[in-house]
Amino acid sequence: MAELMTPQLVRLDADLGGAKEDVIAALAAVVTEAGRADDVAVLERDLLAREAKAVTGMKDGIAIPHCRTEAVSVPTVAFARLAPPVDFGAKDGPAELIFLIAAPEGGGNTHLQILTKLARALVKPEFTDALRTAATPEDVVAIVGGVVADAPAAATAPAESKPAARSVRRLVAVTSCPTGIAHTYMAAEALEAAAGRAGVEIAVETQGSAGAKPLARATIDAADAVIFAADVGVRDRARFAGKPVVTSGVKRPIDEGDAMIAEALRYADDPNPPRVEGGGADADSRTATAGESWGGRVRRILMTGVSYMIPFVAAGGLLIALGFLLAGYEITGPGGEIVSNNTFFDLPDPDASGLPHALLDSGFLAYLGAIFFVLGATAFKFLVPALAGYIAYAIADRPGIAPGFVMGALAVDLGGFGLAQSGFLGGIVGGILAGVVALWVTRWKVATWARGLMPVLVIPLLATLVAGLVMVSVLARPLGWLMERLSDGLNDMSGSNAIILGVVLGLMMAFDMGGPLNKVAYAFATTGLAAASTATDAPELRVMAAVMLAGMVPPIALALATVVRPRLFSPAERESGKAGWLLGASFITEGAIPFAAADPVRVIPSIMLGSAVTGGLSQAFDVSLRAPHGGVFVLFAVDGVLGFVIALVAGVLVAAASVIALKSIGSSARAADAQPVAA
Repeated sequence: MAELMTPQLVRLDADLGGAKEDVIAALAAVVTEAGRADDVAVLERDLLAREAKAVTGMKDGIAIPHCRTEAVSVPTVAFARLAPPVDFGAKDGPAELIFLIAAPEGGGNTHLQILTKLARALVKPEFTDALRTAATPEDVVAIVGGVVADAPAAATAPAESKPAARSVRRLVAVTSCPTGIAHTYMAAEALEAAAGRAGVEIAVETQGSAGAKPLARATIDAADAVIFAADVGVRDRARFAGKPVVTSGVKRPIDEGDAMIAEALRYADDPNPPRVEGGGADADSRTATAGESWGGRVRRILMTGVSYMIPFVAAGGLLIALGFLLAGYEITGPGGEIVSNNTFFDLPDPDASGLPHALLDSGFLAYLGAIFFVLGATAFKFLVPALAGYIAYAIADRPGIAPGFVMGALAVDLGGFGLAQSGFLGGIVGGILAGVVALWVTRWKVATWARGLMPVLVIPLLATLVAGLVMVSVLARPLGWLMERLSDGLNDMSGSNAIILGVVLGLMMAFDMGGPLNKVAYAFATTGLAAASTATDAPELRVMAAVMLAGMVPPIALALATVVRPRLFSPAERESGKAGWLLGASFITEGAIPFAAADPVRVIPSIMLGSAVTGGLSQAFDVSLRAPHGGVFVLFAVDGVLGFVIALVAGVLVAAASVIALKSIGSSARAADAQPVAA
């Protein structure tokens, strides 16, 4: 296996720029020059995308920008000791020791376990002190090699508490971060060190990219309290049901490990502490999400449902679009009959089947299109059940999935019983109802012998029964009526009203480039696409087109601006611009994040203006789209390709012109103009 670090990846007492973006760009270039990455733009993009999720500056002058990326094939660490230090977002000041960690996408566990050893070492003062006094790059490589030289197998195994007298306080913890290659293990190391100083036993389960060894049931049962330090959902949190709990992001233990241990011990002695949801807690106890705002909780719940629904939208939408491409829009009528009565050895006659627009008038393509259409239409039937099921899951964990799916199926009358169809609106309400009921049942105190039956039998049964009665007898008709009014309103929206809707959706898509507002607009479009189902023409299809076009504008516009006026942009931004063409064309709005992070005041208003123009024009030209993703690569699913192209080009030109104009104003622009442009 290749070495984790070489002297070529080390820079000592280096000035790599005044901002963290400059340092990240410089170290990405170092990695590439050393032959460890094959695309500096991709590496830099992935590092900045991870940085946008949460800052990587730690206390005591350390920063660990990191990512999983396709740009490297072996785990790689670059190190810089900066002079002067640069702000990476830590509370106690700028960072001077910078570790850039790049793990290969899909890399093996052995690689990840080595990075785990390094991450754990970063919270140890003796390790960082040695780095501050290292005289040569070779010294740094030796210091790092010393902490990763041990056998890696122990890296992912959580410490298990041994039987001890009850006078010893015992805690368990779970740490988890979005990337799972650095903060997860640093937080675990920090908690273990803090527990040691407090004389407390602790077992930590690290749910990282290197895998996780679940804590033993006996270890959890013996613990006085649990600590969840996670930026993503804790897997199988029901194991800890009823335990007093401290919750935080994954960075807090690194900065405040002693305080978190003390807080956990205080909760263990508190008669009414926050507890993990589930049996064993008092009915009026605060839950583990007590520290989460209501707005944040609602958004998390809804986005969980939408994120699990999107694969059904993607598969179903693209398959239906392919069916239309091969067999024509008329396939909505005879598609099922063709699949039932024909085979590859008994192909249908397109004319006799009522398919005058079958591609090449081919029976083979008509039959294939019928299969694609049936598959896609079937996938679409699961959209609302999946939405409802995983909304319930976000509220009550696994016990909520079954009742949530049933409520979603009721909302679209999946059984064909003639129920009022409330669509995705009913799915949202039904999912929330199922989740709340399931969560309520999990809090019941039951005998020990019955606990095993609760999640697999009692909770799904009672939650489905109670939520189903409410949905069928109380909510179905009102929600169905409201859904009809919403659908009628969208169908009646034309002219200036439709254009205004497109403008608003464009503004939302560009404002935070993959953030909450962007996701709300995208969720609105994809749930609408689900409501459109197999229709050949519906306003929801035009909404989907406006949203995707608006999301393509920011990366392409900024890429164009770097070509037209390269001196207005830093070398790192010009490299990001090269990747922006493909990212924008693929509908990956996040490709604009490096530009917005470096100059939000000029960039964000510019791209919002361009996306608003595109969204409005898309509606004005009646462009419709059946695919929920793919950018220019799903043009076959676009109705109104000329309008699609005009709307996209117009928005790109407006956004590029705006950002160039704004960056050309002021002294900062003139200073940027003085920068040499690399050949």
